[in-house]
Amino acid sequence: MEEEVKKTGINEQEEYVINMGPQHPSTHGVLRLVLSLKGEIVKNVEPHLGYIHRGIEKMCESITYQQIIHLTDRMDYLSAHINNEAVCLNVEKALEVEIPDRIKIIRTIMSELTRIQSHQLFWASFGMDLGGLTCFFYGLRDREKVLDIFEETCGSRMIVSYNCPGGLMYDIHPNFQKRVKEFLKYFRKKLPEYDQLLTGNVIFRERTVGIGKLSLEDAISYGVTGPSGRASGFSCDVRKHEPYSAYDRVRFNEILFAEGDTFHRYFARIQEMKESMNIIDQLIDNIPEGPFAVKMKPVIKLPEGEYFQRVETARGELGVYIISDGNKNPYRVKFRSPNFVNLGVLNHIARDFKIADLVAIGGSLDMIIPDIDR
Repeated sequence: MEEEVKKTGINEQEEYVINMGPQHPSTHGVLRLVLSLKGEIVKNVEPHLGYIHRGIEKMCESITYQQIIHLTDRMDYLSAHINNEAVCLNVEKALEVEIPDRIKIIRTIMSELTRIQSHQLFWASFGMDLGGLTCFFYGLRDREKVLDIFEETCGSRMIVSYNCPGGLMYDIHPNFQKRVKEFLKYFRKKLPEYDQLLTGNVIFRERTVGIGKLSLEDAISYGVTGPSGRASGFSCDVRKHEPYSAYDRVRFNEILFAEGDTFHRYFARIQEMKESMNIIDQLIDNIPEGPFAVKMKPVIKLPEGEYFQRVETARGELGVYIISDGNKNPYRVKFRSPNFVNLGVLNHIARDFKIADLVAIGGSLDMIIPDIDR
């Protein structure tokens, strides 16, 4: 045995380095992780970023506020509508524009549909990463129904660009309310199947329960938000603490767990889909009549100053910081990305676990790489 070890050149008492990515099925994008291993045990995880950096924040300095919308939904493309809304809310707050109730309620419904389809894809891909290929088929089947609703109203399935400063690009489709209610009725019956297929699966629980624990103190210290932070008991839901659009009119539970492991980061998203359906239920029959957009000047110029708006995306808190010098282009734009912040905790929670566990731990953070690279 000793002779075989000498031939391979690997000393099990020393750490050796391998690359995971940028071309790897479980990184869901071009994320490269440089791993230091001792045998199968992970000793250090060093992310290498920038493979699809596009300079979005710098590009925002040379375009108008209306045009910024079309860049934000290309960051976290699974939270495209919510990203758009963050920019619009910031601009509207700076201009002190009063938004009609119809717009607020439609935005909230669309945001929660966005959250559901994002979590559906998470469930599908997370199950597949851990060996449950059936999850991928079922998850995409159900997600298609939400994307069909988006396509009918927005003209696009994923990169919707439906929000604009002052309201919406166009009114909802006449079938919108009917299609949404049909989806809620359908998905309420299907969501328990997710638990039956994956949540209670013995092998799945062995791979996730107690793996990659993140304490409440560390979640706060690292700034981990969204379901990943709330799975550690961190009450950080922007919809609860700083309600925007129509979130002050609905009742829903903030999903919190104390365990902070890979399983509860997964389970928080399953429970959030139920809460999203409850939010939509409270609003879908209460969309008032009115305009779908308020009249805005063709050229928007924010008053000189600094403006900040945060929203709750499917992965956590997105912050949009704008510095205006009074021109039609922002002087500076900075996005506080939940994906970038959540990636920062990966080394901390993956250390001393096996390399196979790293796939589960990284998947439970549900990172979107284009949002990290921007």
